[in-house]
Amino acid sequence: MSRPSKKLGQALKRIFDLISSAIGLLVLSPFFLILIILIRLDSPGPAFYRPVRTGRFGVPFRIWKFRTMYLDSDKLGGTTGANDPRVTKIGRFLRKYKIDELPQLINVITGDMSLVGPRPELEEHTSAYSQDEQQILKVRPGITDESSMRFHNLGELVGDDDPHRVFIEKFRAEKNQLRLDYVKNQSFSGDMRILFRTLKLVIARR
Repeated sequence: MSRPSKKLGQALKRIFDLISSAIGLLVLSPFFLILIILIRLDSPGPAFYRPVRTGRFGVPFRIWKFRTMYLDSDKLGGTTGANDPRVTKIGRFLRKYKIDELPQLINVITGDMSLVGPRPELEEHTSAYSQDEQQILKVRPGITDESSMRFHNLGELVGDDDPHRVFIEKFRAEKNQLRLDYVKNQSFSGDMRILFRTLKLVIARR
């Protein structure tokens, strides 16, 4: 892809991100209000969870999520197992349908994320990137990508017996390769296909 075409594609992507996210937040705001109340009633603590993730060019940022675990559960590890007792009742529902990720539309508006792009990771994982994998950090991370669709049931795959170790040993390299493939072959039309397939996957899980 030529440099002008690449810049045009990036501009179209940013405009689409802004318009879609603004509309999404406006339409979903009543639903968000209901979820905020339910989360607060389900367990003590705030409705939102804002952990630090590694963003574009390695710059850290705070991601927006609905809280799906009991307060301070993240101190016990960043990988969630299939039947992780740290997950709240409503949290299981939110995670199953990826609803906990919807507040990241705010991150898209602020420019930390895109609708489509490599899922942002903990610094623990990005600091372990190989020289080739460092290219993943050249683009904005996204709410969805090929990796998040391929491993939409990651909690089930890693199981309950040391899920963090299982993730690193069995799945991290493949997820990184999928992210790297996206960076090397990204296009606006490709993003649209990923969004459409993500929507189909969510509907199928329902």
